[in-house]
Amino acid sequence: MIACQELEEDMGRYGEEDMGRGRYGEVLGHSLYITTKRPRTAHTSHVYRKLVVYLLLVTTSLDHSVNMAGIEIETPDKLEYQFIPNNTGFVQFRVRADHDAHIALTSSAAECDPMYEIFFGSWNNSKSIIRKNRTKPDVAEANTPSILNPGEFRGFWIRWNNGTITAGTEGNFQPILTYTDSEFVSIEYVGFCTGWGATGSWIVQPAGPPPAAPSAPAAYSAPAPYSAGPGAFGSVCWVQATSGQVPPNAFGGGEDNGEPMYVIRGTFNDGLIPGKLLSSHGCAYVPWGGNENGINTYEVLCDFNGDWIDCSGGNIPPNALTAGQSEDGEPLYVGRVLHEGTMTVGKVQQSHGVCYIPYGGNELGFPDYQILVTRH
Repeated sequence: MIACQELEEDMGRYGEEDMGRGRYGEVLGHSLYITTKRPRTAHTSHVYRKLVVYLLLVTTSLDHSVNMAGIEIETPDKLEYQFIPNNTGFVQFRVRADHDAHIALTSSAAECDPMYEIFFGSWNNSKSIIRKNRTKPDVAEANTPSILNPGEFRGFWIRWNNGTITAGTEGNFQPILTYTDSEFVSIEYVGFCTGWGATGSWIVQPAGPPPAAPSAPAAYSAPAPYSAGPGAFGSVCWVQATSGQVPPNAFGGGEDNGEPMYVIRGTFNDGLIPGKLLSSHGCAYVPWGGNENGINTYEVLCDFNGDWIDCSGGNIPPNALTAGQSEDGEPLYVGRVLHEGTMTVGKVQQSHGVCYIPYGGNELGFPDYQILVTRH
């Protein structure tokens, strides 16, 4: 274990202009990051390794909001990367920016050759590229008009494996950028920055292995009779489906390792319970009785014009979507929570003051969540 005095002595050799330390997470959790401008040497590599271990020790001593929220970063209009250790071959994040969201893949916590850069929404939010060693010509390019938005978070992923880099948007396994390099580059860090007149707010999911592409579910066919009319609670379109099928125009409410997650409801223990659908699992899930319960037949929310808004406790907005009811007849609403890097859909029960999500085999309750509302 690293003694704090030892770490401070090592870091004390560098001024503030060489190494920055910071803490974000006032909204969604706590996280730590490091930035550096100094080129890597044998000693600085030693200090970096100590610092990374120290940060891990610190973050694991915090509450579970570290894993729930991911890492929050604010990047100024300054082309200077803020680095996070990641050697897993995969990074997933959301960013809110007007244009020019830049990501670096490097072997150290600094800009150094060889390195790769992925630019989303460059050239006035019209194009995305992959660049190697900060030089042109770019090695991959795609027209991506309006891929970023200053008013909302947009999700992206990047993979690197055996010299191939792919990058795409959240919920789509098909990449928009692909590059294969004959040179082997050991990626140990991922950096984030904005520039050229843009600032950015980022939520970076904790490092983890890249997800596998989901297996294709059975083709969807409408049941007989086709139940796409108004649901039991107002003129809302709920479409019956089974075995992981996703009807056309299904309403997406979250994601799990890059796979879209849809809003559903299903009958369980005399209740009509909102929950989640991951097509690759071949079933839907509802939270009930402390468990994540799989159901084979369910209804999917489709053609819905709504929004997610922040909520807490039993403060239910008047335009919240009533999606079901408990076994006792209490109305249930649709909520979602960002937990361990996964945006998971579940149910909101006002009398309990929490949003319950089905996750990891359990029913987990959270007093702070987002709730689905209809647009006025």
